Amino acid sequence: MLHETSRRLARDLEEHPGKWASRLVFLLGPWVCLWMVEILNENDVFHDLDDWQVLMNMVFYYSIFVALRLILGRNRRAAAAGTCLCFLFGLINHYVLRFRGRILFPADITGWRTAANVAKGFDYSVDSYITQAAILLTAYLFLLVFCVPQKRRARIGALPCVALWGTICCYCYAFFCTGMLPALDIYTQQWVTQRNGFLLNFSIALRYSSVDKPEGYSKGTVLELMEQYPGVSADPDRKPVNLVVIMNESFGDLTIFDGLDASEDPNPFLHSLEENTIKGWMYSSVTGGGTATIEFEYLTGFTSLFQPPHTVAYQLYVEEGMPSLAALAGSQGYATTAFHPYKSSGWNRVLAYQYLNFDRQMYEEDVPNPYIIRNYISDKSDYEMIYRSTEAEDSSFFFNVTMQNHSGYAQGWRNLERSIELPERLKTADRTAEQFLALMRESDKALEELIGYYSQCEEPTLIVFFGDHQPPLTNAFYEELYGKKLSERTTQEVLQQYAVPFFIWANYDIEERQDVVISPNFLGVLTAQTAGLPLTGYMEFLADLYEVMPAVTPVGFVTADGQFLKKSELNEEQRDWLRNYEILNYCGMVDLFDEARPMFCMGD
Repeated sequence: MLHETSRRLARDLEEHPGKWASRLVFLLGPWVCLWMVEILNENDVFHDLDDWQVLMNMVFYYSIFVALRLILGRNRRAAAAGTCLCFLFGLINHYVLRFRGRILFPADITGWRTAANVAKGFDYSVDSYITQAAILLTAYLFLLVFCVPQKRRARIGALPCVALWGTICCYCYAFFCTGMLPALDIYTQQWVTQRNGFLLNFSIALRYSSVDKPEGYSKGTVLELMEQYPGVSADPDRKPVNLVVIMNESFGDLTIFDGLDASEDPNPFLHSLEENTIKGWMYSSVTGGGTATIEFEYLTGFTSLFQPPHTVAYQLYVEEGMPSLAALAGSQGYATTAFHPYKSSGWNRVLAYQYLNFDRQMYEEDVPNPYIIRNYISDKSDYEMIYRSTEAEDSSFFFNVTMQNHSGYAQGWRNLERSIELPERLKTADRTAEQFLALMRESDKALEELIGYYSQCEEPTLIVFFGDHQPPLTNAFYEELYGKKLSERTTQEVLQQYAVPFFIWANYDIEERQDVVISPNFLGVLTAQTAGLPLTGYMEFLADLYEVMPAVTPVGFVTADGQFLKKSELNEEQRDWLRNYEILNYCGMVDLFDEARPMFCMGD
């Protein structure tokens, strides 16, 4: 029987070589895609991926090829389409990795409008990774075209067709909708690096793209916490007329690194601020990109620590009536404005700001005759809009996300002086870094004008200023700043790359503090406390949590005694605080039931 089958196969191979060549090249395609995509993912597929990671990646590559074969009807068409599609996604992932220092995630796909808005400012030159992948793609397509031709279409019977579709659907259901991954000891925290293979990593991130209910969560637990935290009344004696919040795009003070040997201080005015100033370092949840995440954390007090990695709340989780600092300010009589001097299509801001209860929104089209630096509206013109708004309003809460310093830093030097030089070792590591530092110098000048303007203003004004994240400079540049490989950093050193300056300044007397440590989810509470606004019960809880862990981020934690810890290193008391935080975070962000609303929303 076996001998007869072998003879039949040999005869079929001799009579129909095109059919078997077509099948062989088709079956080779997914392996070519894995190799090609991982080159673009800056991986060595033969050394960086374990066998099980290769296997799980290959299941998806073969699923793509089989699905295309069933749809298109021919091996060659399916193989060509599948290979080109994989190359395209691999190329997009490669540019995301180059520009942001991390791989592509599902939220980047939903945020394509934001990416398109700023796409012109980046360097798309072909590097060695793209060259190698393109050579592999070309070789495979050449093989498809010039292998022995298949004379006629090879049909797949109805039963095998149903079986193949069923197998693909069953695997996808098990992967995305069941406990298969936890059973394999695969959790979302593991899937934030290219070392898992692009397609598998992307699929895992997609699988964990919804917020899971925390362990121990119940309405009863929330109501018990609600009794402990009734909220704090307003202090009308400290309430300013103008409350101005500025989140400055990519504003990173790189003097936090000893390895920055610049020709001059990029931020001399910022460093001179002391009088009526609370000042320090804010440990951001993101680096290189992800502005909307920091907006969300500041305005709501919720943290991306409890969200799936690299998801964006503005796109996925913000709903009408969500608690926010804007809603709190509005309840105290402030006219609330959100202003971003760029396109309104970025990060779903129009709807998000509406749901967060801003009265008014302004974008680039609302700025008359702006002064442009590179391709973006300058901080100088941005702040002039703030002056106009606070002059026009009786009492104003103004939330501003600037644009001047947005990456990339190879856009040319329009209206930008080459003011700061770096040593050759840093310039070699990243040729665009000097432009970033020149932008910091311009931001510092505009900041001096801003403080100067409100110093002369008679209305009591409180200004909150912070960067959203450090710039997306190359890994090689940061390794030069650290003086070591990024993989060799301690938790404290890793968090240095997430540290941005912040300050709260008033044109009236406030208690001065220096070297304050905070994270964006707590900064909104500190804003409310300094401005004499009431605190909701949830904000009161955050204020107490801050005394235990003043910085809570997905990257690490800073404790009250100054330790920099990973989650696994927290003690039992700190873990208890974190569990309660996760419960309240989930309630306020995902499951805000009626009885709990008074803890999160003033006046409810």
